[in-house]
Amino acid sequence: MASSLPAAPAAATRHFADDLRQRSDTALAALLRARPDLAAPSPSTLRSLAARASSRTSLERALARSDALTLQVLEAVLALEPVFRLPSEPPEESPGGSPLAGPLSAEVVTWALGGSAEDGPRVDAAVRRAVEQALLWDAGGEYGTTLDLRTVPGLDELLGPNPAGLGPHLDPVPAGLTEAVGHAFGSATGRTGTAAALGALLTGAPPGARAILDALAWGPPVGVVPPAGTRPRDAVNWLVTEHLLVRSDARHVVLPRLVGLALRDGRTHREPRTLPPEPRGRAVATATADAEAASAALELVRRVRLLRQSWDESPPSVLRTGGLGVRELRRVAAQLETDERATAFVVEVAALAGLVRDDGEAPPSYVPTVTDWDDLDDAARWARLVEAWLASRRAPWLVGSRDDKGALRAPLSPDLQRPWVPRLRNGVLGVLAAEPTGDTVLAPAPEDVVEVLTWHTPRSVPPATAVEGLLIEAEWLGVTGAGALSTPGRALLTEGDDPAEALRAVLPHEVDEILLQGDLTGIVPGRPSRGLARLLERSTDIESRGAATTVRFSPASVTRALDQGETADGMLDELAHRSPVPVPQPLEYLVRDTARRHGAVRVGTASSYLRAADATVLAGLEHDPTLVGLGLVRLAPTVLAASVPAAALHEALRKRGLVSALEGPDGRVLVARRGVTGRAMPAPRSAAAIRMGAGTPSEVVDRTPDPEALVADLRAVEEAARAGARARADAAEVARSVSTSGGGIPLRGYRVVSAVPPRPEPSADQPRPGALEPLAAADAPSLDRPVTTAAAVDASALDEDPGTQHPADGLALLRDALRDGTTVIVEVAGHTGRLERRELKPLNLDGGRLRALDPDREAELTIAVHRIASVLPTSSTP
Repeated sequence: MASSLPAAPAAATRHFADDLRQRSDTALAALLRARPDLAAPSPSTLRSLAARASSRTSLERALARSDALTLQVLEAVLALEPVFRLPSEPPEESPGGSPLAGPLSAEVVTWALGGSAEDGPRVDAAVRRAVEQALLWDAGGEYGTTLDLRTVPGLDELLGPNPAGLGPHLDPVPAGLTEAVGHAFGSATGRTGTAAALGALLTGAPPGARAILDALAWGPPVGVVPPAGTRPRDAVNWLVTEHLLVRSDARHVVLPRLVGLALRDGRTHREPRTLPPEPRGRAVATATADAEAASAALELVRRVRLLRQSWDESPPSVLRTGGLGVRELRRVAAQLETDERATAFVVEVAALAGLVRDDGEAPPSYVPTVTDWDDLDDAARWARLVEAWLASRRAPWLVGSRDDKGALRAPLSPDLQRPWVPRLRNGVLGVLAAEPTGDTVLAPAPEDVVEVLTWHTPRSVPPATAVEGLLIEAEWLGVTGAGALSTPGRALLTEGDDPAEALRAVLPHEVDEILLQGDLTGIVPGRPSRGLARLLERSTDIESRGAATTVRFSPASVTRALDQGETADGMLDELAHRSPVPVPQPLEYLVRDTARRHGAVRVGTASSYLRAADATVLAGLEHDPTLVGLGLVRLAPTVLAASVPAAALHEALRKRGLVSALEGPDGRVLVARRGVTGRAMPAPRSAAAIRMGAGTPSEVVDRTPDPEALVADLRAVEEAARAGARARADAAEVARSVSTSGGGIPLRGYRVVSAVPPRPEPSADQPRPGALEPLAAADAPSLDRPVTTAAAVDASALDEDPGTQHPADGLALLRDALRDGTTVIVEVAGHTGRLERRELKPLNLDGGRLRALDPDREAELTIAVHRIASVLPTSSTP
């Protein structure tokens, strides 16, 4: 019977490392960019790169970034790979045009996924992407032509024993089953042959046998054996006898892979997931989203400004473990007029933008930094905040939750660092960045965003709490408005656009006037200009905000303005200039009365004082030019105050020639004591400040090697190894020639002196008998190792690489042998430290241990990978 399954390609003996060698430099550089973990640290050889690309850790990282379609493609190839490696006769010509009459290509994968003609380009793109990322490789033909797909070694361990819900592949294959699978992979007319082939297989089956197969067809392929003496048990026993089911143990049966494919008409999946799900949500007018975003952006800028003012007046302390305490957070929340969660976000964003930091003193405190923040307009301030948020790795939404030890996470705590936050943030905003429909934008719910992100990374589903937290932060920032991406937020995600300009375009127009009223209040009909905002901030208290802002003048607010250097006349003149109506009389009375009482009692600071019984002793000291730096101020005829400490004042007066004495708070003269004094060292910067990146920002050094340069280095190493292999092969060939000719053929670079050593001991100036005399250095080529005698030269020894084998090379050979079912020579360090050489057949390689079969001893053994000194192919052993 001619099978419709193709024979294994002649080039299928190639390995994964050979595929990487055949790739172009551009393809290798693309691989290193797609999987950056392969380049750090830099691999030493291309075989090391192949071993690292097939390692469990690297494959898990690559699969975590793969979308649902790519995972379906990998499962389909993994499921079909043993089917396409079955030995069979050449396929007969079929009018159905079965794609099985060729390699396992992208067209076969599209067919197996149940894709239509429209799905073909998407599946082909997913296949090419998987090959570029070295999750698939080409087992036949020139690279870049028609692909004969294979999965990378080790991928089967991560995708599980039942890819796509199909059972294991078993040998031997039941008679007629390969024909049924061949029909299943044919065209629509060919699939009619599948039903006929299955019908032939089920001829004489007891009732319920087909129902059992159909129940296991789409997985899971494992079923429980029914009780004995029942009709289902009889059906199961018949299916096992006909090799349509296989017993895995006394209570379970398994549906073989070929049977499952035949029952599925050759499909590995019910339908392909070629496109991500369409995001759902409510439609929001673009103007509404922009208005809400502009309001949130202005509110955030205002809160950051208030935070800097508050911490400038009263810097909060840094917790011993880093971060801001709960009491300080509540105090700031009351000043910002918001809840603690929103306040924690304001604090985090201000720190990310470099506007507040740990001062590094002992004890440390959080203080505002000296920047150009006050010189920027609201849009530029917002842009600085939102750009710092977009690139940060911190998770402010975790503030208030508890860590593994039960401790409460505080704002600015080092425990809020998460390396995956930027990738998730970009993913969430990418879902929101769907093209707007007309004048509306989409506002999806958090669960809808999670659904879309799950398609993009099915093996790394983001937590719903993180997605919800990022959406709330985007709302506070003004990146979104009413739940939809705003115009400034879209400009933030678009390269080349200026988010500050986009925000200016949606901000309401500035107004430069205030309507003063007789009840000591004023109304600003719009967004105040920068000059008006400074005036209101200094001299008023905000009563309400909205389309119009209502402010109130009070003795406390006027006093605050006077404390900042304002005068009564200057304040009244500026109010009259900005008000369309004259300044009300009650407001003028309030300002002038407060100014008259302001400064009646004054408070100053003095670090030390100077007093004397006779006023003439202190005469003229405050006007002495040599004592100007002391800051002397006369408080009374016999008392002077100074701005320097008492010890510095005492020393300066002694140098001046005025004999003085130090006294304590009780007026008694202090007695000097001898002792050892040390120099005070500045307090080191706190660890929290260093982790938060406070202070002068330092450039982050990118330690990832350049892909093109790394590929060039690997090619150079490969060429050097190839040149060394050629030299060793030439030396081995010459050595075999010398051995067969009895020493009559001269070795290149050497000449044979004598094949039989004489009895007398040679002199020092004569060549050693039986040795090879070197020619001149200019005529002798460089060999990898010296050759002693013709009899001592061994070809197999010359074929071996000198030095210790790289661990990645050994792992690559073990994976190749595990995949092909061949044996290798393994050198293992025994308990005494001596190397033992065995020929083994690898069975499993996982968790740092190798499980292998020793054919000579007919026994299995488990070896720790770190005890393996080298691995050699069986064919290269002597």
